Amino acid sequence: MPQTGPDLMELHQLRYFCAVAETGSFSRAAEQSHVSQPSLSQQIMKLEDELGARLFDRLGRSVRLTELGQTFLPRARAVLRELEAARGDVTEQKDSFGGSVTIGVIPTVAPYLLPQHLMAFSRKFPQVRLTVVEDITPMLLDQLRAGKIDLAILALPIRGHEFETFPLLNEPLFAALPAGHKLAKHRSLSLKDLRAEPFLLLRDGHCFRDTAVAACDRARLHPQIIFESGQFSSLLSMVGAGMGVSIVPEMAIEKKSRCRYVRIDDPSSTRTIGVVVLRGRSLTRAHRAFLAHLRESA
Repeated sequence: MPQTGPDLMELHQLRYFCAVAETGSFSRAAEQSHVSQPSLSQQIMKLEDELGARLFDRLGRSVRLTELGQTFLPRARAVLRELEAARGDVTEQKDSFGGSVTIGVIPTVAPYLLPQHLMAFSRKFPQVRLTVVEDITPMLLDQLRAGKIDLAILALPIRGHEFETFPLLNEPLFAALPAGHKLAKHRSLSLKDLRAEPFLLLRDGHCFRDTAVAACDRARLHPQIIFESGQFSSLLSMVGAGMGVSIVPEMAIEKKSRCRYVRIDDPSSTRTIGVVVLRGRSLTRAHRAFLAHLRESA
């Protein structure tokens, strides 16, 4: 029994078969298909060998479908129509701004950076559906690997050669102090100046916790941590109440709070925010548009 499969029966053979059936001539089919007649005839013969049946009766200069050929013709045409429809769907989706974009973002960025960018993008591309997933960095990287989110907005750098990163912005770090603190009116300070102060920091698992601790390490400061939270707003409320001091990025500064913010004078005390995608993943036009929007507006 002859074998069948996509590695044996080729699409161009189906096209040539349909062309011969429609024109009733190998020469006219070859001309229509922009191929030499010997090449076309050879491919038709290979198709017949593959099927184990004659598809055409050769009648001098003309050809006529056999009974089996007549049975095979509508199936061949259906395969070619499906192929063209699939190609059209891919082209339409590739060129369309429709579809969805699922964005992962860390909690220390989501409420400060994302709302304005989401609104601006939605006004520009209302047909794109945006979904936001807020989580800590390790969880978002796992979701990128699994294809559950399309891109993530994180603090850079990150580990893993399987990711591609696009920096968006670099922001300085500030000490958050109670309004009556002796250093509250300074333009800048060293974290060494806060050696005796109780600290309020984000809890473990948040990447900014590592950023803050690294800044303390550079100042050879071992902070006395008396309170931990998962939200900057909670930390700043406690600082405003006079419980201690904290470290926050520039975007988390709350002008209406009872805190005072003084820039940390260590040049390395900064945070870089960027977009992360899975290297090698195909991005739709909507994905690329959102990435470009972030990079341009940030």
